Amino acid sequence: MSSVPVAFGETVFLNVPYDDEYRPLLEALVFTFLDCGLTPRLASGQADSGSLRLEKIRDLIRSSRFSIHDISRMEPLHPGDLPRFNMPFELGLDLGCRFFGEPPLATKQCLILESERDRYRRALSDISGNDIRAHKNDPETLVGESRNWILLVTGRNLPSGSRIWTRYSQFTSFLQLSLADAGFTQDEIQRLEIAELIQFMGDWIRKNPAPAL
Repeated sequence: MSSVPVAFGETVFLNVPYDDEYRPLLEALVFTFLDCGLTPRLASGQADSGSLRLEKIRDLIRSSRFSIHDISRMEPLHPGDLPRFNMPFELGLDLGCRFFGEPPLATKQCLILESERDRYRRALSDISGNDIRAHKNDPETLVGESRNWILLVTGRNLPSGSRIWTRYSQFTSFLQLSLADAGFTQDEIQRLEIAELIQFMGDWIRKNPAPAL
């Protein structure tokens, strides 16, 4: 297995849903980490079709000191379906890497997200005592909770959650106009590949840095 990369302390693995309903939360979450100086990494952003998904997830977990696990979508998509356990499964892999890995893996830290506080107890009570925060399915609330967690685990000087949300709103307005001028349809804009969206966000943030505190 490869050694831990140099960028280990600057990356965050996002274990989140990819359904259309979650997309506004995902985009706000990605922007928040980029605006706070961290690099978000997702399994959906890996283009190697020859690699098993579990191997991709393993490598992402191992190479990221920070992780976000949103377990708010454990319920079945439709009546009669089985619950979805991908997110809690990946959470277990991440915790195992932290508990049993040698330094620097033992320094890994994660944030667990839910839609409602204490809702997780009905299905995953073993994680009681971890840092679990509720986003209420609201992107602005998610930005604030994520920003506060980043502050705690990195000690960085960060803009307020409301400032990050304002900057995110400015970015989305800019992106809509820019891509429309470039000939993108509204459907194409809404369905940008996450990797492409991260590139657009990173470029905008570099050109529009947050004011120094």
